[in-house]
Amino acid sequence: MKKFWLIFTQSVTISLGIVFVIQIFHPDLLARREHIIEVKQAAAKQEINTAGSYRLAAQRAMPSVVNIFTSKEPAKTVDPRLNDPILRHFFGDPGDEPPQKENSLGSGVIVSAQGLILTNHHVVETADEIEVALADGRTLPAKVVGTDPETDLAVIKVDAKNLPAIIFGRSDQLGIGDVVLAIGNPFGVGQTVTQGIVSALGRNHLGINTFENFIQTDAPINPGNSGGALVDIEGHLIGVNSAIYSRSGGSMGIGFAIPVSLAQQVMEQIVRQGSVTRGWVGVEAQDVTPELAESFHLKDASGALIAGILRGGPADKAGVRPGDILLEINGKRIQDTSGMLTLISALKPNSSATLKVMRNGVEKSLTATIGRRPKPEAAQQN
Repeated sequence: MKKFWLIFTQSVTISLGIVFVIQIFHPDLLARREHIIEVKQAAAKQEINTAGSYRLAAQRAMPSVVNIFTSKEPAKTVDPRLNDPILRHFFGDPGDEPPQKENSLGSGVIVSAQGLILTNHHVVETADEIEVALADGRTLPAKVVGTDPETDLAVIKVDAKNLPAIIFGRSDQLGIGDVVLAIGNPFGVGQTVTQGIVSALGRNHLGINTFENFIQTDAPINPGNSGGALVDIEGHLIGVNSAIYSRSGGSMGIGFAIPVSLAQQVMEQIVRQGSVTRGWVGVEAQDVTPELAESFHLKDASGALIAGILRGGPADKAGVRPGDILLEINGKRIQDTSGMLTLISALKPNSSATLKVMRNGVEKSLTATIGRRPKPEAAQQN
């Protein structure tokens, strides 16, 4: 037994000695083995390939897009039961709990370095207070310069200088299939950029606005994007996001933007005179259907059928009668009632215009003195 113990102790001593020697001269042999993953890292200053990317367009346009927050004091209603002192004891005083403000959000586009911002009329329509959050983090109060409900456009202003105004593009040069970016503040999550294409041009008869000439896009647009920018791949403004077609309240790939050409015309009038002035002749009209075109012996289903005349209005004084088909205004062909409305609204009040109509199969030229289009709440005729 003593012999075995001696052998054991000697073996342990020799093993410890070997380990001690290896630890001193070859420590890597005893190091714990770990799995090492080698990755390839791009150089910090390597140039970034932007081919196929829209980052430059986004970087150019995003500083010009703002978030708009509005609030409205709720209307105070008095419960008739509170007139009774006993019932007041149980139902409380309406002044006990202050009513909560109604808050909403939208977007806007800086169009002037002096603080002018273009947005939608419905974003600021009922607001008592308006706050604008700039891309640099500043929040400023804003006031309404003027609005145009018939195109759903508005201009507001903040007291600031040297703001990053967006560059206006050419919406008349857009084509179906062109890539576009929508920038805004969807659902209040913060500034967001979405990408899509131009799906259609000249969309009208949607029942959204009185004057419709929408750019349709599949770039995702959601609540909060209203009034934001639709830009091309250069970052230039080509439209103001205005509405979506949706059954759920969110984007379904059908969004509508007001072309920048129309937005600029409205904006300039609002800034110059506080409102928009449009021509008016006082008629009610309907589109010429293929059936109507056949019954009136027309070559095609174009023009506007006059269904009603405002007595004493410009069209009435010019000799236009119900049943006439309005074919041209100042030599410009009318395709439908939407086109008629656009042409008439572009005329200056008190100017003269030549109206070509067809009556009983005979074309007649009539001269009308253009009137001023009434405000939307008072207007009953086109």
